[in-house]
Amino acid sequence: MWTGDTVQNTVCELEVEIKNADGLHMRPAMQFVDIASKFQALITVSKAETSVDGKSIMQMSMLAATYGTRLKIKAEGVDAAEAIEALRELVEVKKFNEPTPEEKSQQMS
Repeated sequence: MWTGDTVQNTVCELEVEIKNADGLHMRPAMQFVDIASKFQALITVSKAETSVDGKSIMQMSMLAATYGTRLKIKAEGVDAAEAIEALRELVEVKKFNEPTPEEKSQQMS
């Protein structure tokens, strides 16, 4: 009979919008995977009916998420809340450290 502590498995979900002009190309996808991989939580990213492993660069690139695309991020595990917040910040606040369409058009002027 096992008498150890039960690990609380947290599930967090969040919808984010791609705000950088060039969308989720390889560099931003790699940034996402790098951050997701820092957490123990299982990370799943969904676009419409397609769901992929948020820790796999090959699967993330299959999403073909352009500017304005809404993605659902789901994290399951002991550090799910922290993972969701770090990924939300990357996508919506830092915008993958890339310009928005408005900023990009100003740069080209």
